[in-house]
Amino acid sequence: ARHGKNVSTLILLRHGKSKWNGENERFSGWCDVPLTVEGRVEAVGAGQLLRRRGFHAKNVCVAFSSELQRAHETCELTLASMAGYEQHTWSSSRIRKDWRLNERHYGALQGHFKNDPDLEAKFGIETLISWRRSMHGRPPPMDESHEYYQPPPAPLTENLQDCQKRVVECWEDSIAPSLFDEENLPIPPRDRTIIVVAHANTLRSLMAHFDNVPDDQVQDIFVPNSVPILYRFNCKTRQCLSVKLESGYGDSHARWMLSAENHHAITNAHKPGGTLTRALFDAIDHDGDMEITGAELEAGLKELRYDNTVVNDCVVMGVAEEISRQLRPHDSMHYAEFERRTRMACQSLTLKHLNPEDKVVSDEVEWY
Repeated sequence: ARHGKNVSTLILLRHGKSKWNGENERFSGWCDVPLTVEGRVEAVGAGQLLRRRGFHAKNVCVAFSSELQRAHETCELTLASMAGYEQHTWSSSRIRKDWRLNERHYGALQGHFKNDPDLEAKFGIETLISWRRSMHGRPPPMDESHEYYQPPPAPLTENLQDCQKRVVECWEDSIAPSLFDEENLPIPPRDRTIIVVAHANTLRSLMAHFDNVPDDQVQDIFVPNSVPILYRFNCKTRQCLSVKLESGYGDSHARWMLSAENHHAITNAHKPGGTLTRALFDAIDHDGDMEITGAELEAGLKELRYDNTVVNDCVVMGVAEEISRQLRPHDSMHYAEFERRTRMACQSLTLKHLNPEDKVVSDEVEWY
């Protein structure tokens, strides 16, 4: 692995695209919607990306998934892809399902198209937006006559706060003990990796918990399909290690894994700089030493542009292009300098990056 001692790593992954995602999106909630072919490809791609970054299936002691097939299948495909030709190094028996990781329940809206004109006429657009985006807006409950009714523990409806409560409970009594305490696992907590595959609102809730996001900003946390998100913890203090960086919803400990395939999803999720800067740097810094050479930078940018779809108006990409032109093949640059240059380029956008008041919970600063 690429990290130092006493570091426990949590990988968050939203399921691949389902049949109710996309152009004619529906309120999926607890409906057991299958993945599309594209969603399966995304899940395999996420596993390949993790493997390229040094995360192999044999090192994932435990994986958690919701009870819905779109998350569980994504988890299986990702682990299989992380194993590569070493398929004997993983088993579905490592996957632990937990209903508390299921998507937020949308009550009577469940199964309806999100742009259904009948819903807009009945409830009003502002009310629908409040139900979808606010922490406290709760759609009308379904009853037993509803097409997608399920018996308990399925709720009849939820707001995002209800969803966050059960997800944090799952973290505290199941996921965190597996990451920090559980014995008889092949890798000790000081170098342990666990993956959680779930849904947009459950992962949004968990990230808000880790990053102490105010209620009115939780709606701004965007979780794309099949983009790995890393949180690293000191296994003794159980606090996030990574320096907080600017994200689309405030400062965050999260580290996003950037690739040519998911570049657009990540740039849509973040402001230029901050977490996007780090995601780009990590995509190029394959050996994880926090330095890149001119040759590595040129090769990394070429890989990210290989399909000619990566936009060049991204500030961070523009800075990387400029550095690539200035850096000779054997010259190297540390992440701190890369971040400094990006910060200067973004100043006109009034963004902040590393903040003096941010705390790094370790004896000395480490660039995780």
